[in-house]
This record gives sequence, structure tokens and C-alpha cells, in this order.
Amino acid sequence: MPIFQKPSLKLATNKKREMPEGLWQKCPECGEVIHNLELVQNLKVCPKCDHHFTLSAKERMENLTDPGTFTEFDPDMLSVDILSFQGVAGYGDRLKNYQEKTGLKDAVLTGFAMLEGKPVAIAAMDFSFLAATMGSVVGEKITRLIERGTQDRRPVIIVSASGGARMYEGMLSLMQMAKTSGALARHAQAGLSYISVLTHPTTAGVMASFASLGDLILAEPKCMIGFAGPRVIRETTHQDLPPGFQTAEFLQDHGLIDLIVHRKQLRATLTSLLNYLKPAS
Repeated sequence: MPIFQKPSLKLATNKKREMPEGLWQKCPECGEVIHNLELVQNLKVCPKCDHHFTLSAKERMENLTDPGTFTEFDPDMLSVDILSFQGVAGYGDRLKNYQEKTGLKDAVLTGFAMLEGKPVAIAAMDFSFLAATMGSVVGEKITRLIERGTQDRRPVIIVSASGGARMYEGMLSLMQMAKTSGALARHAQAGLSYISVLTHPTTAGVMASFASLGDLILAEPKCMIGFAGPRVIRETTHQDLPPGFQTAEFLQDHGLIDLIVHRKQLRATLTSLLNYLKPAS
């Protein structure tokens, strides 16, 4: 028996590793931990697995339009709690919270801009604002953009990402589906083009209206696109869904999507397509 016993070393295995908040993000696809600076430089695409992180509407405009050319329309248009919706939290309070959180007045940015020197009417939805649901303001801003694009004979580009209609506004929200679609019909009658860009996720009332009406429909890789969610469809039909159901790749195979475009190639692809889609004389 040894005279002296070797002291046991106690490792602090339960000590949490401190990491400054806001500097790193973990990829939900592959688990890679990425510095925010590297992520921004890579257009918020995971450098390891190519997972496309969510972009804000402002980031979309910065990535797609020529610097200093974007002129925003209707920046002060605000939603109104016309139904006095209460639920778990009052609609008015939720709007104020999201306005403070995102710096936006509502879930879409619209305006005129230049894309590689080409004049366009462009809109980008922001999923961080109430899941980019379409209420009266979103529908009105998109409709006005289309009408101004028609008047100025510009092609329209809409980058969609949405959870659908905004339930807090009831029928007033559903009316926006017909209103935006009608404006696009008049735009097409004028011989002008419309390119729809679908991002993760684009669903429900937005997908059932202007998002699916493009002369060309583009989508980012692996984004979810559909009307009802997979769980709702599965529970309603009592059937197993095909592999990859409601992904951009699945819908391209079945003819709904024209092109799946990596985010780094989106600007160049839009420029090329605009060269082909000249306004009818």
C-alpha cells in the first residue's frame, strides 16, 4: 500500500463555456458554428453546407439593388387594429413590439431601384415581422408598387417569405390576395414582366396569390413552399407525404418552380432574365 496517495483531479466538466452573445450563429442544417462577420460576407449562407439563413428585407435590397438607387414607397403606412383583436395579446401591442424590434413599420419594403443599371419595381418581405403575414398594409404596399411599376413601365420583382394571411385582420387580410392578383393581371396586360422569388418559407395566402403568379418563378435552395403545412396535410389526408414534400426541389420537379437559384447567383440571374423579358412595345 503506497504511503502517499495520488490526489484526485477534479475537472470542472459542468462549467459553461462563455461565448459573447451576438457574435456567432449555429447552422441549423449542419451544426457549424459561424462568426457573424463571416456569415454576412457570405450573404448569410453557411460556408460548410450552403444552408440559406433568413435575410431581412433591408438586406435583400442591399444585396439585389445598385447602391444608393433604392427609393422606398409608403414608408409611413401603418396597420390599424380595425377588429379590436385581442386573443393572447392585443394586435396593436404586437405591432408596436415588432416595429421596435425590427425597425420596420410593417412586413414589406417596396420601391423603385436599379438592378445592374436596369430600372425595376421591387418588393422584399421580412419574415421577422409577424412572420411576414399579409395584412392590409402589406397588400396595399405591394399593390401600389405593381401599379406604379405598370405606370412607369418597369418590370416587377417580389421577394416573398410569409406565413400567409394575417389572422388579426380577418377578411380584410384575405381581400389582399385578390387585390394584388388583380394589379398583376393589369401589369401583364400592359406587356410588362413579373419575376417572383420565393424564399423560406413562402406559404398560405401569399403563395396562393401574387407569389405564384410570376412570369418566371425562382426559389432559393431547400426553401419550404406550399399552402398548408406538411403536418396539417398529413393529419387531414391521413397519408404519408412524399420525401422532400413542399421543398423548392420537389416543386421544381413537378413544374411549379422554373429555377432554383443560389443566393450568390440571384442578382446575376435576375439581370440575365430581365434582358430576355423586355417590355412589349
